[in-house]
Order: sequence, then structure tokens, then C-alpha cells
Amino acid sequence: MKSRSALNKPRGYVSTMSDERGRKCVAELVSDVGARVFPMGRLDMDSEGLLLFTNDGELANKLTHPGHDIQKIYHVKLEGEITPEQLKRLGGRFNIDGYDILPVKCSVVSRKEGQTVVRMELYEGRNRQIRKMCETLSLKVENLRRVAIGEIALGNLAPGKWRRLSGKQIDYLKKVKIKPKG
Repeated sequence: MKSRSALNKPRGYVSTMSDERGRKCVAELVSDVGARVFPMGRLDMDSEGLLLFTNDGELANKLTHPGHDIQKIYHVKLEGEITPEQLKRLGGRFNIDGYDILPVKCSVVSRKEGQTVVRMELYEGRNRQIRKMCETLSLKVENLRRVAIGEIALGNLAPGKWRRLSGKQIDYLKKVKIKPKG
């Protein structure tokens, strides 16, 4: 039986099913799903938020393919006040680890004294991409949280908890298109 679920990954867990260094793994958090599932994508150990799981290999291959057309939305809490120029540059072109990344849609979610929360929407997910982009602009990331993958939102799912995806959400994921190269 195919299983598909969403997890609110807390900070401090690696997005793998086992870890040779003995770190806490997301496998511990989905052990009661009722099937052996694996993550479709990753969040680094210091990030939190929505992570999808499945035992459906075809769906997993589609959603981990670099050419899929599904966006990932993050809320990034930054130390200090981000300037309009920094926000514009954050949404522009970057070269990360020798790779030219696609521009990212950025907007300010909130500003409080001493911090700014920025919404970032991206289609790629290079290793630690958002953190590296912010570092390039001397912006300090206090918290990075994935709040949605396409139409699937984290909602009020508590950290460390999971829920089954609805039939509508599964249908949505199955309809994701892979963009042809070139």
C-alpha cells in the first residue's frame, strides 16, 4: 500500500533515515506511519518545516527531479532590518558553488525591531541555497522554515508531528510536470 505523509521537521534532525554519525534522524519521527517511507527532498539539520514522505518510488522520483515545476516556500527570519536594496539583490541572480541559480521571489512578511521575516519562493533547492544567498549579502539567518511545497502548506502541524496527505494533495503532486531541458 502506498503511503504519503507530511512532517513538520524540527531543528536538530537530519533529513535521512539513518545517520552514521549518530545524529537524530527524521526516521524517528515517522516510525509510526505504518509503512517504510522515505523523505522526498531535504531540509538541512538547522532548518525546520514541511518535509514530504512516501514509499511511492514513482512520485518520489518526480518530486526530487531537478526539472519539476513545483515551488517551495520558506519564511526566513533574518537578524536586523533588511533594506529594499538587499531584498532586491536577494531575489536576483546568484552563483552558488559554481552553479547559476534561478532568481527567487522575495517579499517581506513582517518587520519587528531587530529582525525581518522574508518569504522566499524557489524552484531549485541547492544545498543550503538560502543560507548561502543570505551569507553573500551579509544577512544573518536566525531561523529558516519551509512553510509550503506547492499547494501543500504546513498549516498548524506541530513540530515533530506528521499527517497523511489528502487525496486532493496526492492528486496535485501526481500532476506536477517535469520541464524539458533546453
